[in-house]
Amino acid sequence: MQYFWCQTGAVALGFLLDLIFGDPHWLYHPVQLIGSLISKLEKVLLKDTDSDKKKFRNGALLAVLVTVLTGAMTILILFICYRISMTAGFIVESVMCYQILAVKSLRVESMKVYTALKQDGLPAARTAVSMIVGRDTAQLDEHGIVRAAVETVAENTSDGVIAPLFYMFFFGAAGGFIYKAVNTMDSMIGYKNDKYLYFGRFAAKLDDVLNFIPSRIGGVLMVLSAGIASLAEKNGEKHYSMKNAWKIFLRDRKKHSSPNSAQTEAACAGALMVALSGDNYYFGKLVKKPQIGDAVRPLEAEDIKRSHVLLYISAFLMVAAVLGLRVVFFLMI
Repeated sequence: MQYFWCQTGAVALGFLLDLIFGDPHWLYHPVQLIGSLISKLEKVLLKDTDSDKKKFRNGALLAVLVTVLTGAMTILILFICYRISMTAGFIVESVMCYQILAVKSLRVESMKVYTALKQDGLPAARTAVSMIVGRDTAQLDEHGIVRAAVETVAENTSDGVIAPLFYMFFFGAAGGFIYKAVNTMDSMIGYKNDKYLYFGRFAAKLDDVLNFIPSRIGGVLMVLSAGIASLAEKNGEKHYSMKNAWKIFLRDRKKHSSPNSAQTEAACAGALMVALSGDNYYFGKLVKKPQIGDAVRPLEAEDIKRSHVLLYISAFLMVAAVLGLRVVFFLMI
């Protein structure tokens, strides 16, 4: 039971550390190690001359190896630390939980886009937004830049906050790192292009499975966040709508090739009463996507900040649920 409370406290402390410090650029992040492992295994397992069947099989092998090795290393480190002392284990697991979460870094990186728009102009804003999105940004106007930043915050509320906390609820830092390994694989090899269509398919499907429940939780939490945020509005302001968030969440959450990606994006679009998604250029090619949400009001730069409000409220609701349910679970056994 002492370990259970240490693990619960580590999740809470890790969340607070993330809120305070974010991801310092000078600190080497363990996800970089996961990325390095993926790259090295890819060089060994992916050959252009392989058949599609062999590419899929080798891609599945890579996904299993990365997931198992990440989980095993995390569990081993924690086992050794907790064997030394509960205090050592608690400290190390807290740091691990902190490194998995991305609340502050998501706000910081998207705020760079807002600041560039307000102070430095479109060229600087395009450069800033290119750091957080995969689409072509060279020709984006202000509306396109704001839309890209808001979509990034909305989508990553699930991937960077809700999903890691969901798996930390069950398995602590080990669960969070296993999820992060799968999510990193999807971001590196889960593309539907000539190179990765078959090799990255298993990793992409595994990511879909792990995100299925968390993404829907994230969507519901963002709807609730809209209601909470609307209570703080003053002087007749109307920038958040819980009713519209629920409406758009139910209507548009499946408007994406991925079963999960539009869940929080639809809730965010509805919450802010704006239109998101739509056509984008990737590597010079136009990719047509359906619009998510209705343009009840025009999208504006301030919506980047408003998306941060939804991000933070959703994060607090999720961590409160995780900690509360762990306490209830303990009291019931």
